[in-house]
Amino acid sequence: MDRAQQKQIVEALILAAPEPVPPARLADLVPGLTAASARQLVAELQEEYAREGRGFELWEVAGGFQIRTRPDLSPWVRQLQRERPLRLSRAALETLAVIAYKQPVTRAEVEHVRGVDAGPLLRSLVERKLVRIAGHREVPGRPMLYATSRRFLEVFSLARLEDLPTLREIEELLAEQGEPEPAPAASVPAAPPAEREGAGELH
Repeated sequence: MDRAQQKQIVEALILAAPEPVPPARLADLVPGLTAASARQLVAELQEEYAREGRGFELWEVAGGFQIRTRPDLSPWVRQLQRERPLRLSRAALETLAVIAYKQPVTRAEVEHVRGVDAGPLLRSLVERKLVRIAGHREVPGRPMLYATSRRFLEVFSLARLEDLPTLREIEELLAEQGEPEPAPAASVPAAPPAEREGAGELH
């Protein structure tokens, strides 16, 4: 199988997959491909899409690759959506930020940071698959530990948790924009929406 055929198959697999496809998975599915060469083919596709001015882009998110509509075209894409986009309240975003920056954390630790009951919000975030149960803390009562999920990375366009901006970077960005600084771990950084055909937009 030549390189052109491999590229076509990689493109088709990423387009058809409901979730980001890791390079190792592409290597398993495409004859003669390695994870490293899969990354090279993805980079070539990214360059082609940009050069040709396509209406979509190839992103690396949640440890894999995903084809998404361009963020600047979102006003038109939203017109195809029959259901209202799923939205998160400020309280839910703050709770999600605490978990993202301090994970794994217990409910009590989240409540200590936010100063309010976090039970309903944690259940909601777990139901929306943005947060997962990450075990139990080995202390009396063995409280559950919460951490962000792979879906969280996908929604906020992050390849890995290490790509989260630091709190200092967030504060500097807000200062440049003339906005008040957030309390520690109380804001989720802005990120392009995870827009795919048939997928809801999450705010």
